[in-house]
Amino acid sequence: MEKIRFEDIDLSEDIKKGIDAMGFEEMSPIQAQAIPVLLDGRDVVGQAQTGTGKTASFGIPILEMADPTEKSIQALVLCPTRELSIQVAEEISNLGKYKKGVKVLPVYGGQPIDRQLRALKAGVQIVIGTPGRVIDHINRRTIKTDKIKMMVLDEADEMFDMGFRDDIELVMNTLPEERQTTFFSATMEHEIMAFASRYQKDPEYIKVVHKELTVPKVDQAYFELKQNMKTEILSRLIDMYNPRLTIVFCNTKKKVDELTGELQSRGYFADSLHGDLKQSQRDTVMNKFRKGTIDILVATDVAARGLDVDDIDLVINYDMPQDEEYYVHRIGRTARAGREGKAFSFVAGRDIYKLKDVQKYTKTKIERRDLPTLKDIEARYTTIMLDKIKEEIDKKDLSKYEKIVDSLLHEDYTSLDIAAALLKFYMTDNRLDGHEELDMVDYGSKLKIKEIKGSKDKSNKSRSSGRTKGMTRLYVNIGSRKGVSPRHILSAIIQETNINKKYIGDIDIYDKFTFVEVSHEYANLIVDSLTNKRIKGTKVLVEEANPRKK
Repeated sequence: MEKIRFEDIDLSEDIKKGIDAMGFEEMSPIQAQAIPVLLDGRDVVGQAQTGTGKTASFGIPILEMADPTEKSIQALVLCPTRELSIQVAEEISNLGKYKKGVKVLPVYGGQPIDRQLRALKAGVQIVIGTPGRVIDHINRRTIKTDKIKMMVLDEADEMFDMGFRDDIELVMNTLPEERQTTFFSATMEHEIMAFASRYQKDPEYIKVVHKELTVPKVDQAYFELKQNMKTEILSRLIDMYNPRLTIVFCNTKKKVDELTGELQSRGYFADSLHGDLKQSQRDTVMNKFRKGTIDILVATDVAARGLDVDDIDLVINYDMPQDEEYYVHRIGRTARAGREGKAFSFVAGRDIYKLKDVQKYTKTKIERRDLPTLKDIEARYTTIMLDKIKEEIDKKDLSKYEKIVDSLLHEDYTSLDIAAALLKFYMTDNRLDGHEELDMVDYGSKLKIKEIKGSKDKSNKSRSSGRTKGMTRLYVNIGSRKGVSPRHILSAIIQETNINKKYIGDIDIYDKFTFVEVSHEYANLIVDSLTNKRIKGTKVLVEEANPRKK
């Protein structure tokens, strides 16, 4: 099926702006088939797996239909779980952020009902909720269904499996006769089809059929992690495997731009590729990538289509793809021309269901691997360094440097002393620059603040100033109330100044401010570089602190 872009269909400008802000470019197969039918006012029965873009399939038509001048509920979406209700509500809210006056409300059990009652009383147009809580509101008359124009049953098979059939019937029987009804399900079992036929009029049956694709022979693995770990884990994998060329896939243009900026700030040669770039810009980026001027390409699926580069060693699914076919296309970018290649996927939260669908579709077992630790990176650096040393020794072109070593040997230093000192110098300066500590990955539990503050040796404190010798104490006007941790401060300093973290000492976080000890020689640089920059969204002031009281 020919790919369709969102800009190619007849949508209001407000909705197009919302879609663009989320970074969506191209419709997934279920979206391309369902959205035009739903916009035409017809009922739909759609078969598609989790993670295929179903929410936008019904969310966009709902938003187009919603009348902001009418304060009554005009659309109702039933979901099997509170988590999915929240997720669906968030996505529809984001898609409709530029359509003023349209309010979206998730309702589910486990949340104080008073909060929901206040929101409903204020007026909402779109409600997303679990069957039990929706029925509760219907019985209270706080959800009135007489003005509902569109009803959506999301993940119908899962709801039937969970025993919600009777609850769904109760809700359906309260709805107006004249309405649009949509069912989405991963399977189309007889029970679901029979149920749908009772409540729909001449529905369009849509089934996303996958093409048969050959899965390339690639070393495939996945890493289970939290969303906020992704960039750090990505940088660790790149440093460990040291690929010639890497392509990183994100699902949205916005994420591509954000991630590219983050990688560049960490010192990687990275650039972005997505649909907003002009052809000349895309050509420039691709030429740099082919020549190795940049070695990391961050791209969307649309932008990477037709990409023809043979030397890609590593493919990273930073976001799990919306469609299983996309996964096959992505990993097919590596292991070309008889070369070996690796494809790693980041799995966060509900992404595990997408992964299961990918494994089922590709008939491939994808191995789960442990997240790389800082120790793993150190070990890798050590191996690389030793290999380089052996290579240089084998070249036997060291006479210039042997003279320097010989001069040190005459000063009563042993060859072992000299070699160990040089190794220490090299490894201290090069091993872990730019990497952040991840509590659960590197230490197995949440660190105490003192454990990541730097030097623990307090014996060299200056009695007159209360500072560590050779260090300047800086004041930063942001603290724990803004959600700041020592890691945020450390990361901000390194990103803005590029100094080695060994020059940063204690970081003491208080309620409204923070004290940081830094090497004297870098104090002014840090003050100048960090002042008026943002940490956790807050613009900060940095200045030398007053001496500690005795």
